[in-house]
Amino acid sequence: MRRLAATLVTTALLLTACGSADDDAAEPGQSPTAGAEGTEQTAGAEEDLEALRAVQVEGDFGAEPTLTFDQPFEIGAPAAIVVTEGDGDPVEDGQIMVVDVLAVSGDENETLQSTWETGAPERLPYGDPALPQLNAALEGQGVGTRVLYAVPGGPSQTGEEVPATLLVIDVVDVLPTRAQGTAVEPQEGLPTVTLDDDGAPTIDVEGAQEPTELVVQPLIEGDGPEIEAGQTISVQYHGALLSDGTVFDSSWERGQPAQFGIGVGQVIQGWDEGLVGQKVGSQVLLVIPSEQAYGDQDRDPIPANSDLVFVVDILDAF
Repeated sequence: MRRLAATLVTTALLLTACGSADDDAAEPGQSPTAGAEGTEQTAGAEEDLEALRAVQVEGDFGAEPTLTFDQPFEIGAPAAIVVTEGDGDPVEDGQIMVVDVLAVSGDENETLQSTWETGAPERLPYGDPALPQLNAALEGQGVGTRVLYAVPGGPSQTGEEVPATLLVIDVVDVLPTRAQGTAVEPQEGLPTVTLDDDGAPTIDVEGAQEPTELVVQPLIEGDGPEIEAGQTISVQYHGALLSDGTVFDSSWERGQPAQFGIGVGQVIQGWDEGLVGQKVGSQVLLVIPSEQAYGDQDRDPIPANSDLVFVVDILDAF
């Protein structure tokens, strides 16, 4: 599954929505994964929504809110209501939202996480099927939206009983869904890349030369900051076998960007070496010799000793 930020908000959402979490780092080739005034947009069972409406959320959008509620807060299933409607750029399927998050425990109203305290907003994908209530609440909303979201308590993966969690999520920005920048003329002998109207790539390997070393060819140069080892990157990518062009993995086909730690061994060597130093907003063609991919491992549908080619749109690094 795609790798989300390893935070409390992610743990809470996945614990409730999925019932389990995959601790293995995903990587390319492995399908790497109080009531408000005004119009109220909601998602959840009515009794759970009533519980949310009783929660008082004080504070303006963009500032850390204060929650007041009867303790212990209990809810039967995940539910969400819109506290403040945003009037910024609309949130669309496949986008990654930049969000500020306050998470508090339902038993003692103890702060479990606050991005206002850390100064480091989180990233959450909109349209992720693991988060149906949040997606429904945000449908038709835009940047500037504040959502109150709750997940019930229950046993954790270790068997420990955890209380319900209340989260205030402010959508402060949305990331582009494709690379944006200046087109770069590629060198000869590389696979040919064509883009459809939405930016999804197709790779033609006819006439492409077998690599003797890692090839890193920017196709679009963005104007964002350079990626540093140890960051998490948000990307759209499309991977194929250099031998015959067989597509083995594509975030474009799944309809969701992916997130990976970069430069720290969470992905194949060709990605770690090829993407560190590239600029956010860029589209990069990677032609990766087998020894910098999966070597002599047979990882169906990737045969052993396969050279690989990727097109990677770098949407964000944090």
